[in-house]
Amino acid sequence: MLLIALILLPLLLAVAAFITPSERTRPWMVPVGAVVELALVVLLLRQPGDPAAFGGWVVLDKLGRIMLPLVCILFTACAFYVPAYLRLRPERPNRVFTAMLLTFLSMMVLITISHHMGLMWVAIEACTLATAPLLYFNHNRASIEATWKYLLIGGVGIALALLGSFFLAYASLASGLHASLLIEDLVRDAPLLSLPWLHTAFIMLFVGYGTKMGLAPMHTWKPDAYGEAPGVVGALLAGGLTTGAFMSILRYYQVCAAAGEGEFAREIMVVIGLLSMAVAGVFMVGQRDYKRMLAYSSVEHMGILMLGMGIGGLAAFGALLHVINNALTKGALFIAAANIHRAFGSKTTDGVSGALRRVPISAGIFVAGFFAITGSPPFGPFLSEFTILRGAVEAGRYGVAAAFLALLFVVFVGMGTTVLAVVQGKTPADMPSTGFHDSVGTVGPPLILLAAVLVLGLWLPSELETALRAAALMVETGK
Repeated sequence: MLLIALILLPLLLAVAAFITPSERTRPWMVPVGAVVELALVVLLLRQPGDPAAFGGWVVLDKLGRIMLPLVCILFTACAFYVPAYLRLRPERPNRVFTAMLLTFLSMMVLITISHHMGLMWVAIEACTLATAPLLYFNHNRASIEATWKYLLIGGVGIALALLGSFFLAYASLASGLHASLLIEDLVRDAPLLSLPWLHTAFIMLFVGYGTKMGLAPMHTWKPDAYGEAPGVVGALLAGGLTTGAFMSILRYYQVCAAAGEGEFAREIMVVIGLLSMAVAGVFMVGQRDYKRMLAYSSVEHMGILMLGMGIGGLAAFGALLHVINNALTKGALFIAAANIHRAFGSKTTDGVSGALRRVPISAGIFVAGFFAITGSPPFGPFLSEFTILRGAVEAGRYGVAAAFLALLFVVFVGMGTTVLAVVQGKTPADMPSTGFHDSVGTVGPPLILLAAVLVLGLWLPSELETALRAAALMVETGK
């Protein structure tokens, strides 16, 4: 019942938000729904075994026990930013915005607990459609262009993922087996699947869901979408939707690993992981738009996740830990960037400087978030990236380890140049005041997220470490 409630509760609240007439009351339904959802998740995590519903179509397994609370924690932090943000945007009706945020939560939850490849595909597509109105919230030429690019490129990706799902089902038929898209059936029958069809399915699915993740060269929607979306939406995309897409790839990788074809999948992951980091590094150097800079940072970190899983072993554990660190840090960064944008009315270094003087707390979070996301101690991403590096060295992948370090350095320099240009110096004399100032509602959520990232860098709870190791083992062995 709890699994079903987790899916239905946000949908019911989305309907309630849509029909609520008050523009002031409606935004508060988002944090209320997020808190109730998080409470249900805590109750569910206390249940032993792998809770299931709908005949095994939805199951909370070892991987879901990592991703589900992560998504809900990130959404809850962002949800408490929503009322403060919408209060600053009285010129924009928020009926659709609040309803789509709650729908997004429901579909993200469904992605994390889906154990049927078809149902997971539906959840990701529904999540994509729910975010389209959120991207278009500003109702200007740039936002409509970004929304269409997001839908068109994402549509191609999701179509390829659907085709890959069909190929995966045919891999069973070609071997004389009963076709099923349930993960348990696929993992059980994996050694008997037709290898050519299995390989083709993985490539199609990797490209399809890699588009949703924003891996290079399928990343071209990200800079526009993240650059034009409200900061809270960028946080949910960078820490939520991309996490769901990554999880979807891991589900298919689990089948490949169970079939004894893990090496085939891992080599693809390593190549695309390094390519994504390289592309991100190139576009970060000299980047003036700090929101687009965060988009390329997301491309980089999706590459890091792929690289860690591709190396395997200890690095796979590091990749799953990095999912958490990246999501929480990106949440803090995007909200801080949104506050700076609101304070200056510009998102480029041509119109923004001296942010530490105008919005000192938001700018401080932005600087701290920069050091965190680039793998500086004592923040969590340092621990997860160092674990991936150790995994590469232990696996004898010295060339990969060297390339990883070199690309991290390029990203640090490129990103640091933009961040320092934003926060240092004096506010331009001809820059009119927008009237925006830091407040509890606008800086509280990113501070909490950043504090969590700092704690994870200093102390990794034993329960979380155990859960991460169990999830990594399940993905790599298929069991």
